[in-house]
Amino acid sequence: MATIKVKGIILAENNMGDYDKMVTMLTPNLGKISCAAKGARRQSSSLLAGTQLFCFGDYLLYQGTNTYHINSCETIEMFYSLRTDLDKLKYAMHIQKIISEVTEENENSYRILQLLLNTLYMIAETDQDLDFILSVFKLRLLCLLGYIPRINGCLRCQTKEKLTHFSLRDNGFICEPCSKTDKSAMNMLESTKLAIQYVATAPPKKLYSFQLKEEASAEFKLIVKVFFDEKMEKQYRVDELF
Repeated sequence: MATIKVKGIILAENNMGDYDKMVTMLTPNLGKISCAAKGARRQSSSLLAGTQLFCFGDYLLYQGTNTYHINSCETIEMFYSLRTDLDKLKYAMHIQKIISEVTEENENSYRILQLLLNTLYMIAETDQDLDFILSVFKLRLLCLLGYIPRINGCLRCQTKEKLTHFSLRDNGFICEPCSKTDKSAMNMLESTKLAIQYVATAPPKKLYSFQLKEEASAEFKLIVKVFFDEKMEKQYRVDELF
């Protein structure tokens, strides 16, 4: 039977029988797939570590009738820090839930997987504000899903001056005069505007390479939260998981 070698990260794990597992894995080219891992819960199993939640590794699979089966795996990153800090785990689980809801099987998920890995690294290995990390993740994810905010000028009059508001109705920047007729317009500082532009366009490896002062950070988080919830057509709350 033909085997497939893929990189992937475990998004969920569920027990089957006495010693087996069924895991959900996000891969670059196969998208989100279900995989059976026979004997993975045995302490002596070579699949024990590689089938844990948030494990990223190289997997050798074969495709059965209804699901994939894991033959072997080689772990690349376990994100151990997520398991020792309840706050970090909570945010990682929140992000995992979002990723699980926006991905499907048989779709190219390379950029979403890359975003997920970079975000989990920031949560696990840095002391950056978790709400700030989550906001950057959400805005970039929206861009990857096709909801790219229009950030090059005022959506109404096309001016590039005094872009002081974010329009939820029109999905982007508008100037001060035009904002007066838009009830969905949210105020934003210059640094908030620059942050939104940066997150939408930055190279993946440099996505988190910026900081905001307290006022701009609060503004950025609020705009992203409202924008994200509107596009996803539901409200996401970190504390709903615990």
